[in-house]
Amino acid sequence: MDSIAPIDSRQSAPVSRARKLLRPSGRKATGQFLVEGPQSVREAVRAGSIDELFFTDSASERHPELVAQATELGARMYLVTDAVLEYLSDTVNPQGLSAVVPTFSATIPEILAKKPQLIVVLDQVQDPGNAGTVIRIADAAGADAVLATANTVDVFNPKCVRASAGSIFHIPVVSEVVSGNLQSDLRSGGIQSVAAIADATHTIFDAQAIELMKAPTCWFFGNEANGLSPDVVAACDHQLSIPMFGQAESLNLAAAAAVCIYASVQAQLGS
Repeated sequence: MDSIAPIDSRQSAPVSRARKLLRPSGRKATGQFLVEGPQSVREAVRAGSIDELFFTDSASERHPELVAQATELGARMYLVTDAVLEYLSDTVNPQGLSAVVPTFSATIPEILAKKPQLIVVLDQVQDPGNAGTVIRIADAAGADAVLATANTVDVFNPKCVRASAGSIFHIPVVSEVVSGNLQSDLRSGGIQSVAAIADATHTIFDAQAIELMKAPTCWFFGNEANGLSPDVVAACDHQLSIPMFGQAESLNLAAAAAVCIYASVQAQLGS
């Protein structure tokens, strides 16, 4: 990489442009987002989805294959100082790699056309770490898609992308979904909608719940503090809860999603 002049100024055009992607307005204006660190950059490269790569000398020595692969993909390459790389990061200790990647979004008709068995909806979820972790869980469980409603945190938020640990490149994600007729659309596609709520009549361990979860299912998970709105719950075909056997009042969103999603997987595999 000796032929690439290092960038040491925060005011350089490529750095200034990439820095704007840390904000929702910048991502929306350009149709791009930032991924940080070797794991996320590696998954972006594997997906063939990378426009620019910013990297330090030490990172190129630790991960020469990523630099080479990004170059082969035709990405614009920028060798930068540690200070500039830190400027492009929202983490305390960046790992020397930051990539600009085009945003992407599947569509609900495309997803339904593939006869999915398991879909996850995030409705009014505000914490990007939770959203990214649920995307990671859905990917691990083999779910067919994750839908994020318009009032949910931006799934291309750097913290969300990082929390997904690369899974955002593995599973179809539909962002800014208008939730008004979503359950009806799912029903038309042969998918039942299940609201995860704390006070449901049936728990995921009830025989009736296990039987219904064998069918193609879309789980709805709501806001961390307030859960799903009454309107969303009413529009869903079923409501299920997670039983609390100890003294904990509840599980956090990501933990609850993991339990529910894997309950569906177990029911469907056993059907």
